[in-house]
Amino acid sequence: MKAQVLLPKIFNFPFTYNSKLQTKVGDLVEVPFGSKKEIGVIWKNNYQEPSNLKIKNIIKKTEYSIDKSMIDYIEWFSSYNIVPIGLVLKMAIGGINKFLKKEDNQIEPKKTKISLYKLNNEQLEALKFLEKINNKFDVSVLQGTTGSGKTLVYFERIKKIIQKNKQALVLLPEIFLTNDFKLRFADFFGYEPAVWHSKITPKQKRIIWKGLINNKIKILVGARSALLLPFKNLGIIIVDEEHDASYKQDEGVIYNARDMAISRASFEKIPIHLVTSVPSIETFKNIYNKKYRHIKILKRFDNYPLPNTKIINLKIDKAKNKYIAHQTTDLVKKYLNNGDQVLFFINRRGFAPYLICRKCAYKYVCSNCSLYLTFHKIKNKAICHHCSLEKDLNIKCKKDEKCEFIMYGPGVEKIYEEAKELFPGKKISIFSSDYLNSKEKTKNMFKDIKEKKIDILIGTQMISKGFNFPKLNCIVVIDADFSGRGYDLRTTEKNIQLYHQLSGRAGRFSSESLVIYQTLDPQDLTLQELIKNHSEKLLRNELLLREKNNLPPFIRLVAVIVSSKDRSLSLQGAREIKMKLNKINELEVLGPVDSPLLKIKKNFRSRLLIRFNNRFIMQKKIANVLNGLKISSKIKLTVDVDPINFA
Repeated sequence: MKAQVLLPKIFNFPFTYNSKLQTKVGDLVEVPFGSKKEIGVIWKNNYQEPSNLKIKNIIKKTEYSIDKSMIDYIEWFSSYNIVPIGLVLKMAIGGINKFLKKEDNQIEPKKTKISLYKLNNEQLEALKFLEKINNKFDVSVLQGTTGSGKTLVYFERIKKIIQKNKQALVLLPEIFLTNDFKLRFADFFGYEPAVWHSKITPKQKRIIWKGLINNKIKILVGARSALLLPFKNLGIIIVDEEHDASYKQDEGVIYNARDMAISRASFEKIPIHLVTSVPSIETFKNIYNKKYRHIKILKRFDNYPLPNTKIINLKIDKAKNKYIAHQTTDLVKKYLNNGDQVLFFINRRGFAPYLICRKCAYKYVCSNCSLYLTFHKIKNKAICHHCSLEKDLNIKCKKDEKCEFIMYGPGVEKIYEEAKELFPGKKISIFSSDYLNSKEKTKNMFKDIKEKKIDILIGTQMISKGFNFPKLNCIVVIDADFSGRGYDLRTTEKNIQLYHQLSGRAGRFSSESLVIYQTLDPQDLTLQELIKNHSEKLLRNELLLREKNNLPPFIRLVAVIVSSKDRSLSLQGAREIKMKLNKINELEVLGPVDSPLLKIKKNFRSRLLIRFNNRFIMQKKIANVLNGLKISSKIKLTVDVDPINFA
């Protein structure tokens, strides 16, 4: 008997083997492949068999298998995202060879003390609403003001699901959120959840993978990659902070984990809850069209009000070479004197994002990427935030002297220095990925914040996401700029979500909290509506604008990025690809153009943008054209379905 076996490698088809074993679709088997042995999955016999090739035998069958729904989902995922099917399988069973060679005892979850929570009326109503549909596919949106207790609602929902011997998957947008989340989870359930992300150890991965496929692990909390794990009896998916752009994987296998989670729930025939304070524009449209069910929690915990707001015009109130306004300083001192914590928010890592020589006007740009180097005082280096290149500041000037760099624009380190000067004696810490680059540092930071050992935080965007800091009652936005950078159609949407999330970090246990917006444009319409808490009005306007300009979510986009060490080669390759794509009806192919970030890691990048009607799924036709291309080995092709920016 012959069987087709899909291997977790960069292939778009399974391989044919002889089988003397009793196998079924989904079984994991060991097969010879070249000079090695590999673990693959018995696949559907839908693929053409090779002719005139010697067919090898399957060596053995393992004790594991994946469900048919998962196989169907992997095929769909591959087709939708224009990704080789073997690579998608690798995300589901990657590293399985190592998993099977070692035996690990299943670790019992560490028991902790349970805190008893009583849901308020709004939370109870939300829970009842979510529970209306079970055992079938359903997308419902749980929207709640920041600090309203959305997490408790879906914890209660999960508790009832796992009591039926089913499994639950909770997706979080960022790895660093899992530490804080684990504590809240253990407080509610009395044990820590299994956690899956790229930084866990191989041993942890083995234990979790086996625990899920055997239905021993009931709840998994994870980042994007957890979505493709082989659950045995998945009963619900929760996508927390569903609006977060971090759900988009932009390297390797490119996909949007929120959208793919909805699809997985559909294949598994289970409910999925999207949780947010301000929905993504796609989710907002689906709520508006009544495609998704929707419920809101309006009140914050114990009815604490949202923070007051104050706009400070930097054209009027700004000290020379300083970034914290005089009025801001006076307001912050009042909060510090009351024993409150203060956050200065600036979404730029490092000390200064631009370095220009005052003598020769040399701009310090990365030699690998068309990007300014950012000066980081912690390392005393200029660093590229794309390729991580690090450079000293000892550059020979055109005038045969050493360059004297002027540092333009502030980063977190510059604001830290300024805050040290303005608020002497206060404990100040930076909340940024450069400073929280280990599990231990992150854990200690949270501990210090909660124990009030830190007075002032200087933070980037990562601080806006889902953290609960009880004494944080004043937030200062150093530069409330809503203009965007010109190549991101989601600028307005992201700003609405970011600043709403950010304001929700303040005043969770206080009736006297404040968000200060320092800005050069105090009359900006987005800012004016935000301070009135009119985020839905802003989303409605954004939706109308997108429809008028024929942009997502009203049409579908696929970006094709052609990169090469030779700029002319990338442009020529893009032109040739466009000619082939133009043969497909119902497609509009825009470009090629140079990418706004023209060079990344020494590769020049040209872009094509394919636009087509939402009613059509055109990916198979696009894939057929791209797979049939005979392109130079000096060119690399990257396909991004539903791109979220155009850098």
